Amino acid sequence: MPRWLILPVTLPVPWPMAIAMFATIWWILLFAVLPFGVQSQHETAEIVPGSDPGAPVAPRLLAKALWTTAISIVVFVALMGLIAALA
Repeated sequence: MPRWLILPVTLPVPWPMAIAMFATIWWILLFAVLPFGVQSQHETAEIVPGSDPGAPVAPRLLAKALWTTAISIVVFVALMGLIAALA
């Protein structure tokens, strides 16, 4: 096993539970971040024929995924700290 795969981090919960918690936090925050900065075709008056006027012009999903990941890491670390403090 490569040396960089060995993680010396000790978590207050088992690794599978930590992964599940991070994934849950990430998805919840993604749905909270998705509406930020979105302009619909109706608002910009650039309606593509055959599409819904409420469809976003430029959803910027990669940027939102990166923001979601950054915020999720902060929330996850805070949650692990809280769990460790209460244990």
